[in-house]
Amino acid sequence: MSDLTGKHVAIIAGDHFEEAELVVPRDELREGGATVKVYSPDGEPIQATQGDVNPTVKIEVDGSFDDLAVDAIDALVVPGGSVNADHLRMDTTAQRILRETDEAGKTLAIICHGPWLLVSAGRAEGRRVTSWPSLADDLRNAGADWVDEEVVVDGHLITSRKPDDLPAFVGAIEGALTGAVV
Repeated sequence: MSDLTGKHVAIIAGDHFEEAELVVPRDELREGGATVKVYSPDGEPIQATQGDVNPTVKIEVDGSFDDLAVDAIDALVVPGGSVNADHLRMDTTAQRILRETDEAGKTLAIICHGPWLLVSAGRAEGRRVTSWPSLADDLRNAGADWVDEEVVVDGHLITSRKPDDLPAFVGAIEGALTGAVV
């Protein structure tokens, strides 16, 4: 991994996120030197799952969505998990965070069911994206060009399908943060 010292990454999630989709990017980006903070809707620890239904561990967070200042980050990561993603898409603060990140042209990395937030925040139209396959119709109906690839980079937007795609997903985030061609 490249040296990510001085880079600031925020991860937003709620209960029932897919554990690997939060933990792997968090840990690998930290190992590269980035400052990575996790935010939950209310600043309380969040419940991880595996396979979308099996509870695993509680993850401590660094603050609430209201504590996240988009101007202080270089990238925003949104993990999946269908319950997490369904709750995030209805959270107006999560929608605002995603819109502000997108408008600022900062790296926006979303995996699995996470692109539901992209749809609900009104940021899917005209984008080339991937996701968990069951979201394809939602993304197409919102005007996105959905493709079945392990990672899709469309400008500053990075999307992936599932935990198996995490190496490519984290690699694309690293490339975006360092300015490397992905």
